[in-house]
Amino acid sequence: MQLLYESDTFAVTHLAPEAKVNAADTTPQEHALVRHGFEIVDKRSGKEVYLDGSWAELFQEKLQAWQRQSPTQEEVEDTLDGYAGLAQMPVTVH
Repeated sequence: MQLLYESDTFAVTHLAPEAKVNAADTTPQEHALVRHGFEIVDKRSGKEVYLDGSWAELFQEKLQAWQRQSPTQEEVEDTLDGYAGLAQMPVTVH
């Protein structure tokens, strides 16, 4: 898990599967399904949305574009606000 962005309004975390290592030969074991995703927390509403599959791929493309273009904080917040509309799950402490 890696925190990618945090502000007073949003937090974005990248969740990647951890490769399991076989203790006998220290080679990574294959996963049946290796997926990653992004959790976007809207701090204003106290809700979060988890993007995986094609949603995660589209968001990954947006992150790569941001790395090339260096958007303003307002542009980032506007984009995240669009995803916040999908947030239904209340944020809970695990």
